[in-house]
Amino acid sequence: MNYAATLAVLMLLAFFFPLLVRLSTTYGVERSTTITTTLVLASFWFAVWGIRARVATHRTQLELLATARAQIESEPNNPRAFFADGEHVGLLLLRLGRRREASEMIDRYALLGGARESEIVALRQALARAERRRRRNA
Repeated sequence: MNYAATLAVLMLLAFFFPLLVRLSTTYGVERSTTITTTLVLASFWFAVWGIRARVATHRTQLELLATARAQIESEPNNPRAFFADGEHVGLLLLRLGRRREASEMIDRYALLGGARESEIVALRQALARAERRRRRNA
């Protein structure tokens, strides 16, 4: 979920608060204010928790990408330098939505002598799937 979608969720939660209050008064629920307030606070807590989890995941992915790039810069001819925490830098870039950079990294990895053909094929298939998703969503 990107930040625009996160803001949309918060806007929906802010929109439903007055509706919940009106609905509870319409049905004559006596503890409507308490119930509605509790539900809204729980909804906002859940939204904040989701946003923080997404931001933490994104930050972790960026740190992993920085580690992989540092490895590649220090050992550009070592195929194992293209992996950080067991994951190829091309897949990390695809997950972050950076298809052009991922394509460049996959091509650089394919040019190395020690790169396995099965890994190269799997990376190119992941890149092709990302391209198809982009075209389908455009």
